[in-house]
Amino acid sequence: MQQQRGNYPSMTAVCRALGDELGVSRETLRNRARQADIDAGELPGVITGDNEEIRRLRRENNRLRESNEILKAATVFFARELDPRSR
Repeated sequence: MQQQRGNYPSMTAVCRALGDELGVSRETLRNRARQADIDAGELPGVITGDNEEIRRLRRENNRLRESNEILKAATVFFARELDPRSR
């Protein structure tokens, strides 16, 4: 798509022409072109590798939060079971 930019008056025109030709939505092509510009350092933003790392860390963070909630609930349960006043 980067090679086609010079043949069209705007990025919208490139995305429209190539999208119709390839059967891909214009918005998908526009997003990919924008991300390519970010990855190339031409636009400000988060590069693809960093985006993937952020997603991975968010998933891990959610998993750890769930684990902590389970451990807290287990602690409360066993504390009640072992409390001699509850017998």
